[in-house]
Amino acid sequence: MDIVPFLIFALFVKNMKEKLNKIDESAQNFIIKSKNDLENFRLKFLVKKGILNTLFLEFKELPSEEKKEIGQLLNNLKKSIEGIYQSENSKLNKEENINNQNNELPGYFSELGSRHIISQVLDDMIEIFERLGFSVSTGPEIEDDWHNFSALNFPKNHPARDMQDTFFVEEELALRTHTSSVQVRLMEKGDLPIRSIMPGRVYRNEAISARSNCFFHQVEGLYIDKGVSFSDLKQTLYNFVKEFFGPETKVRFRASYFPFTEPSAEMDIFLGTKTESDNRLTKGTGWLEILGCGMVDPNVLVNCNIDPKTYTGFAFGLGVDRIAMLKYGVKDLRTFFNNDQRFLGQFQSL
Repeated sequence: MDIVPFLIFALFVKNMKEKLNKIDESAQNFIIKSKNDLENFRLKFLVKKGILNTLFLEFKELPSEEKKEIGQLLNNLKKSIEGIYQSENSKLNKEENINNQNNELPGYFSELGSRHIISQVLDDMIEIFERLGFSVSTGPEIEDDWHNFSALNFPKNHPARDMQDTFFVEEELALRTHTSSVQVRLMEKGDLPIRSIMPGRVYRNEAISARSNCFFHQVEGLYIDKGVSFSDLKQTLYNFVKEFFGPETKVRFRASYFPFTEPSAEMDIFLGTKTESDNRLTKGTGWLEILGCGMVDPNVLVNCNIDPKTYTGFAFGLGVDRIAMLKYGVKDLRTFFNNDQRFLGQFQSL
């Protein structure tokens, strides 16, 4: 390469760099305190007849060997100036919004939230059973046929399956109809003894009324060990009811039937018949059923690989929603799920 053209090129590049640096410095030091200042900045640097566009027009006339290095410097300058414009524009817009706010307008009052009454009751129930020595176990809400039915003594086409109208997801999968499916999963693990409760939401295809819904909440319990008897079951449930509702609470046990327990019973609490809503809720008897219970059927133990000659156990299932109705005198189950703030707000201090 001839030394003279090379020196001319080098000198040109040097002068161009100094020119671009001065323009960049001018943009950086441009004082922008208002929208008018910002507009003057734009007119000087960014419009069609501004400095940047003039530089790019000059750039087009350069020989190809000079364009590579100068082009990169021009692009860097363009990014720098455009960045200054965008940054200052955002800053001025933000200040304008703040200044336009009317500080004399009244503020919005935000009410404090609280846990839903069903969640509060569920927490209270779990706390009592934990004091009685029960751990807490959970499981999936979508269950297979084995855990929801077959392992619990519900053979295929058995009439007992008609007791629970089921929401099927597909042929062998359904929304669980009880949390007894969690009991099966615990027993299958074989870690004996078992003393645990299973809180959770369950689903049944039932008509919605003041005393029933298509979904509700349960706390089921399971105790399996050597020498467990029905009297242990009754005493556990008596202790729960007396602590939750008070020592004067009237309860009764009635013989019943469940495929997975034998013998089986239901437990009622006396609500009374003083009002029309009490009569309607209890069908005129004054008693409202809150749970089913019984001794675990030996067939269920065998299905879960537990020797019924060595181990016995009891199981129970409480309806959390009905427990809440009895505890706080709610006469219609549906009010728990209507999201009426006038109703839910009554329980904020619990």
